[in-house]
Amino acid sequence: MQKNAKSEGNIDGLLHLRDAALQLGISFPTIKQWIYKRKIRSIRTAGGHHRIPQREVDKLLFRARDKAETHREPRVRRLSGRNQLVGRVEEVRISGLMAEIVISIGGQRITSIITARSAREMQLKPGQTAAALIKSTEVMILRI
Repeated sequence: MQKNAKSEGNIDGLLHLRDAALQLGISFPTIKQWIYKRKIRSIRTAGGHHRIPQREVDKLLFRARDKAETHREPRVRRLSGRNQLVGRVEEVRISGLMAEIVISIGGQRITSIITARSAREMQLKPGQTAAALIKSTEVMILRI
């Protein structure tokens, strides 16, 4: 059987339904309905339980965030920048004054170099949902 999705850095990991629902900001019953309506692909375990590939969650992160904002408190701060890409933190490397943050967005990786202090203040860790804000030649990280 494949590794559990909680192993950091495994892009094609399998998530329990509650973990996938939490990342998408939806309820457990909603994710079950999405599976039955084939809105999200799931894989069945030998015991018949559904598991969601991390890539499926990554594809839906941006759309789920937009819908959540219409019904609830916004999860992302309102900014003038339009190029906000929501994904999952894949790597956080802090060295000295700088930190390298890698975000996986729909199977693609975006890397940003920010201050170590900013990375610590945002408490960035692999597996968290974050947005990359792209403005001209800069890529900023926003934890959501």
